[in-house]
Amino acid sequence: MTDTKLYIKNMVCDRCKRVVAEELNKLGYQVQRITLGEADLYVPAGKELDLEEIREVMAENGFSLMDDRKTQLIEQVKVAIIELVHRQGESDLHINTSDYIAEKVGLDYNYLSSLFSSFEGITIERFLILQRIERVKELLVYNELSLKEIAYELGYSSVAHLSNQFKKITGFTPSHFKEIKEDKRKTIDKVQE
Repeated sequence: MTDTKLYIKNMVCDRCKRVVAEELNKLGYQVQRITLGEADLYVPAGKELDLEEIREVMAENGFSLMDDRKTQLIEQVKVAIIELVHRQGESDLHINTSDYIAEKVGLDYNYLSSLFSSFEGITIERFLILQRIERVKELLVYNELSLKEIAYELGYSSVAHLSNQFKKITGFTPSHFKEIKEDKRKTIDKVQE
């Protein structure tokens, strides 16, 4: 009987947590706690922890195990940003993002920023912008909020700021995007590609 913590890449939503928990349970492990990017397992007596089996099942579902501490930190930064941007109905994007990330990960922001850039090839700020734009796309497709409401919810200083950034990233104005919305969105884990 042992407890094990797994760090799992590409867990970006509640559905991901459910899939990971179900797959680990099928393998005979008891999931004690699951959060985005992490799973705490209880390995029952008589069962051996088989990381290769877990790695294979995770890969079949679009996830991967992370063994390296730096990779784990980068994933924690991504998860913190995704949680911040994709929260429904909460306007936390008006807070200082660097402070938020440092607090969530528990390390100095400058260190995290340097590490993130060296591993991912983009800055944390760029990753945040790409996530925000993807969230704007989602809200535009839903067509429930005005552009002004979207700008406020996502922490933009103005509609003009949102529109300029949206056009710079997507090549479309928000209104044009609404007209041609098919096949222009990305899944959260593919946003930086």
